[in-house]
Order: sequence, then C-alpha cells, then structure tokens
Amino acid sequence: MTTVLSCTVLRPLRHLLPLVASFFLVFAGMSGAEEIRLKDLVEFDGVRGNDLVGYGLVVGLNGTGDGIRNAPFTEEIMSNLLERLGVNVAGEAYRPKNVAAVFVTAELPAFARAGGRIDVTVSAIGDAKSLLGGTLVMTPMNGADGQIYAVAQGTIIAGGVVAEGDAARVVQGVPTAGVIPAGARVEREVDFDFTTLNSLRLALRSPDFTTAGRIEASLNREFGRRVATMLDSGTVELDVNAANMRSPAHVVGRIENLAISPQMRARVVVDQRSGTIVIGEDVRISRVAVAQGNLTLRIEEAPTVVQPNPFAEGETVVVPRTNANINQEPGTGLAEVTGGTSLSELVAGLNALGVAPHDMIDILKSIKAAGALHAEFIVN
Repeated sequence: MTTVLSCTVLRPLRHLLPLVASFFLVFAGMSGAEEIRLKDLVEFDGVRGNDLVGYGLVVGLNGTGDGIRNAPFTEEIMSNLLERLGVNVAGEAYRPKNVAAVFVTAELPAFARAGGRIDVTVSAIGDAKSLLGGTLVMTPMNGADGQIYAVAQGTIIAGGVVAEGDAARVVQGVPTAGVIPAGARVEREVDFDFTTLNSLRLALRSPDFTTAGRIEASLNREFGRRVATMLDSGTVELDVNAANMRSPAHVVGRIENLAISPQMRARVVVDQRSGTIVIGEDVRISRVAVAQGNLTLRIEEAPTVVQPNPFAEGETVVVPRTNANINQEPGTGLAEVTGGTSLSELVAGLNALGVAPHDMIDILKSIKAAGALHAEFIVN
C-alpha cells in the first residue's frame, strides 16, 4: 500500500512543463476597438422565451425501462394513461420493463404561434438504464402559470451507447436523456402585444456604464435626435414614439445590427475542476517575484506475514514494514514577473515561470492575495 501526500513549498520551475489533456489555458479579451452587434449585447424588453415542463411516459424500450418496484410513479402514470384510453388495469399486477417515466422540458420562443413546433428534451427520472429507441407518449407541457402551452410526442434521439454482458457493463455518453426535434406542437400563445409598447428597455447582458453610454450615443446618432436614455449600467430606454417609425418591431429591426464597442471589467476566471484559466485583455499585474513547486512525501506499507514452522506451536502474525521518504528538487531562486501593460506582457511574464496551467492557478491566487493582480478574480 502506498500513500502519497503533496504540499506546496517555494521552488522555482526552470522548464516549461508539458500540457496535460485535461488542463488547458485560454487567454481571451475584449478589444476596445472590436465592435459587436447590439443584439448580441442586450436583451430587448418583451422579446424573451418561456420555459415549459411536462411529466410523461416513454414506451418501446428494449427492457431498459424503470423497475416498477423502485419507481412506483411509473406504474401510476401508466395506469392513468391506460384508463384514459379505456383500459381498466385496477388491481392488475403487471411489471413491464419497456416503459420509463420522464421529465420533458422545452423553451417556448418569443412570439411563438399556435400550430408551430419546438424542440424538446426528455430526461429519465427513475432507474431506467436507457431511452434509446423509445417513443414519448403525448405529454402536455405547462408554463410557470400552470397553463398548457404545448403538447409533446415523438421518437427520442438519445446520444449515449450502452453495451453490457453478464459481468460487465459499458456506458458512453448519457443514454438516459435525449431530444425530439420539433417534438412539441404549440397549443397556446403567450398573451403579449408587442405593438402597444411606447418605450423599449434594452437590458445589457454584462452591465457596464461605459457600454451603456455608448449604446445611448449610438442610438441617438442613428435616429439623428434624442430617442435613448441610459437609466443605469444595465438598462437603456428607447422612446418608440420619438423614433417615428411604424411599430416597435420596425425599431428593433433597425437598431439590432448597430455595431457597438463594449467595455468590460478586467477579470480572471478560474475553473479549478478542469484547470481552465481565462484572462481578459484589460488585466494588469504589478512587478512581483514568484517561486512555485511541490514537496512529495511517499509512505509505502509492505506488511509481511510470519508463520510458525509446521507442527510447531505458535500463531501467525503480520509484521509491519514501512518505507518513508521525501522528494524535493533543489531550488535556484525566485522568478520575476515584470509589471505588464497589456495582455501579451502578462502572458509573457507568466510563461517565464515555466509552469503548467493547473500550477498557474495557484500562482494567480497568490499574486491576487499579494495585491499585484489588478482584476476581478472569479473562481468556479
């Protein structure tokens, strides 16, 4: 038995470590000169989708459905469905293996009309092993207000693969979830009259006063008069009447492709699980010295069994055997990261340390704690 304990000590790395497939580093930024369409920066008031959910039954599975004893709700919904179809199963003992209870979810797009079709996602909620080859039986889908807005039905397309034998089972992907393209028909429309709006509010997806001010100036410049007002860092209000167009829809169609140069806060985003690091262009770092490394303590247990001689008196005992050692590479001093004025200089400074991305996460945390990293530090 081997036990390995790792802890961090100050030790510089002189060579660039190879990248590991599961750890990668992404440097990204938003250039101040880069222009983005307005529709990609804001949400228009009233132009939004609505979430739908339903509870239904999938049939036609090849013995991979719910175990009725472990998922009694499957038996209940199946009984209700059969009774609605005129089949009385009260008191009957049946244990089918080709049915599964599922949740059906979808998004009702803005301005969806009755008769239109939307995609749905089907997910097992019991102990079904796979939904491959199954068919969703007619399932009403409700909105947050409890009203039925769509009805889903169709053959499920699942992306997983399952292969099993008597002593082994291999699963690739997620066979207990799938989609039905255009699997739901819209039965009810959302009661909202877009044409009656006298003003439009543009909600920024990433609130910023500078970006909101640029959107206001761009809208006023487009119409040649004052039609837009910045309310706060996340909202710009547009006067539809002042725009002097036939309807709010015509106003949105005119402005949604306007090019805006957004400004974002300097951020460093770290995902510790995958080892991903995203550094924005506006991130700045002061002049610091950094050393990093690992100390490994290895303890090996190799117990030995000692037995008495044949026909001799005595007991069999286990004698412990332990081998412990500490490994640490010699240090050669601190590495210096010079003060950077751009993303490229920051990247060059971090690369000068010669560390892999998962080690760089710890370095960035320490630099931030030292007050030398001038950016919002977000850890996921």
